Amino acid sequence: MKILKTSLFVVAFLLIAGSSSQVFADSYSKTISVFKQSEAVQPFFKNCYGYAVFPTVGKGGIVLGGAFGEGQVYRQGNLAGKVSLVKLSIGFQLGGQAFSEIIFFQDKRAYNDFISGNFEFDASVSAVAITAGVQAKAGTEGGTASATAGPATGVQAQTHYTKGMVVFVHAKGGLMYEATLGGQKFSYTAL
Repeated sequence: MKILKTSLFVVAFLLIAGSSSQVFADSYSKTISVFKQSEAVQPFFKNCYGYAVFPTVGKGGIVLGGAFGEGQVYRQGNLAGKVSLVKLSIGFQLGGQAFSEIIFFQDKRAYNDFISGNFEFDASVSAVAITAGVQAKAGTEGGTASATAGPATGVQAQTHYTKGMVVFVHAKGGLMYEATLGGQKFSYTAL
């Protein structure tokens, strides 16, 4: 019972802190600039239909966990709307972390799928870390991470669109171990 109360406190704190993340978050242009510096990401900026960018996503938990972030969606280089990311999970997990995330849409179909309402990633979508030493996978069946030579080391990761989308993350800090059930859900609002 004590673990459950502690877990609920951690999740509540994370969601409250995340809701005010706009005040403390890097600007969108600064976050986009960080992603544009990665050689692995540059081709996607040149050839995508659009993208969603989240300057800061906060994630944490003890058994019960969650993540929250606010972002913007761009279509053909122009701001099209706002988006929020929410993830609730239960399972073996401990810790907290913060990261930036960008999702590229290959074509109009993928873009429309994302903005159509409440969109949720399935297990086939993975995230490529642009910092050295980390490869990450996020999906509705949980998340995994492993140490490797990532794109920042000059070793090019195999990156390609899956169902018209590709996701990159940039770790900002923290440490978290998890083997959880739950997926990232997105809610879009047009401007």
